[in-house]
Amino acid sequence: MKVKTNRLETLKMLISSQELSSQDEVLQALDKEGYKLTQATLSRDLKQLKVAKAASMSGKYVYVLPNETMYKRVTTAKSAREMMLTTGFLSIRFSGQMAVIKTRPGYASSIAYNIDAYSISGVIGSIAGADTIFVALESGVSHEKLIENLGRVIPDIKYDGR
Repeated sequence: MKVKTNRLETLKMLISSQELSSQDEVLQALDKEGYKLTQATLSRDLKQLKVAKAASMSGKYVYVLPNETMYKRVTTAKSAREMMLTTGFLSIRFSGQMAVIKTRPGYASSIAYNIDAYSISGVIGSIAGADTIFVALESGVSHEKLIENLGRVIPDIKYDGR
C-alpha cells in the first residue's frame, strides 16, 4: 500500500509542477520518477485523485488537481522526489512567547503534528493552517533554545534573529 501512496503523492507533485496534457505524458513523467505502470492503473489513479483537465495559460488543456492548496502549480521545476524530500519550512519569527512558522502551502499541519507528537521541549502546543503554524512557548524558553529543539522535526530550520 505504501508504494501506491508514494505513487499518488508523486503523481500529485508532477501534475502540480508540469503541464501534462495526455496520459502518455503522465506515464513518461512517472517513469522518470521510477514508477512503471499501465494506462489502466494510471486512469484509476487519476480518477481516485479527482484529476480533471483545464485550459492552461498557454491555451492547451492540461491535467489539474482539485483545488488543494498544497498542489497549486509551481513555477520552478523540480523532480517530484526533490519536492517530497523538503520539510516545507520557510521561516520562523517570534513575538514574546509565541512563534510563527511559515511553510510551503500544505506543509503546516504535518510539521505542527510532528512538533506535538515529538513533545518538543519548550512548546505548550501548536495550531496550524495551510502555510502557517502558531506555536505557544513555555515561559522562560529562549528563542535560540526553541530553534535548537525544533531541529529534531525541522532539520533545515534557520532563525535570522527577528
